[in-house]
Amino acid sequence: MFGDNPHDATLKASWDDFCDQLKSAGDLVFRDSTPVHDIDRAKGLRLLARNISLALQFQLENKDPDFPELLHYFDPLRKQGGDNTDALYVGAPINGQHTYRISGTRGTARYFAVTVLEDGATPWGGAVVGNLIDGDIAVAADGTFEIILSPNQHPGNWIRTTPGSWRVTVRQFFADWENEAPMVARIDRIGELPHNPQLTVEDIARGLAASAAWVRDSTWYWADMLDKWKVQPNRFLSYRQLDNNAIDATPGGEPLICYWQLPADEVLVVRVTPPPANYWAVEFGNYWWETMDYRYRLCSTNCHHAQLESNGELILVVAHDDPGVPNWLDPSGHMEGYITVRWIGAEHYPKPECVQLKRAQLFAHLPDTVRTLDRERRCEQLAARRRGSIKRFGY
Repeated sequence: MFGDNPHDATLKASWDDFCDQLKSAGDLVFRDSTPVHDIDRAKGLRLLARNISLALQFQLENKDPDFPELLHYFDPLRKQGGDNTDALYVGAPINGQHTYRISGTRGTARYFAVTVLEDGATPWGGAVVGNLIDGDIAVAADGTFEIILSPNQHPGNWIRTTPGSWRVTVRQFFADWENEAPMVARIDRIGELPHNPQLTVEDIARGLAASAAWVRDSTWYWADMLDKWKVQPNRFLSYRQLDNNAIDATPGGEPLICYWQLPADEVLVVRVTPPPANYWAVEFGNYWWETMDYRYRLCSTNCHHAQLESNGELILVVAHDDPGVPNWLDPSGHMEGYITVRWIGAEHYPKPECVQLKRAQLFAHLPDTVRTLDRERRCEQLAARRRGSIKRFGY
């Protein structure tokens, strides 16, 4: 019973504090700037619940830089911070004074980058220390590779770490979801290691406190950030135009983000000519900076999936019902949210233009030659998304 162990009071207080912090994090859902619709309130609470597991992964289960594991961050059931619909993110804790080896099979993702960052002002860290992108990484003929992270120079694939280096992240962006394969790799600290220590009372107390704080800090951080776009709707602006914090930004191209608000009888038409690029994508999500359920909803496109007009233009239509055009962004029951475009490896970064109008006026506004899509091809588009998600995540 309680009191049989001398640490029972400490353990119970740690658990009570963990629960109390999670309870108070729910205030986010009911603040003044949060949309009042049922779906936004419900998904706000789901956002908090989903990210408890990610917080525990970061702050308790995969916290030791002597014994790191490459674990994934986001998937169809766990999201925040504008997760890329095409992405598989994995990462691990590191200590910048030690040496690590990442080794395995690179896979065939269209975009592949390894980034080391320092701790910093955001819940995801701060400044980028160094990275290797795509062709920077030497890969053997059989698809295997090895990358060294260390403060001392190494031949081959190497990222120099600093004393403040804190985490390594591997980004894989898939253009052809069904035919590009993900990386299979591991990370190991090199050198003599102590035995993996047993969990202590202090470890669990610290880990629970840090996890609850991370849930609150991370979800509030991204909601506060997206509110900066919300006051300038239908304008594509880069992160650094609105915030100066050093963040773990995707190397090779900065995303442009736009906030949309769409009544049920209106549509938003977004037009841009994509530049030549190694990879580009359009992401679409809700007020909580979560992508829509991309397994079952047409809520993104990219350099492989998009159907361009004969002049090379990309025409996107945000509409609450299927408008019959190939590049439909489905709000999935939401009345507001965000759109992100990424041009990676491009020489210039064009900003899309937005026009909002009544649903009944859509085809009078679009070019007479605009591409259209019948029901059969729409069903195949959607079926391909589920197959691609299974290829990447297993579900």
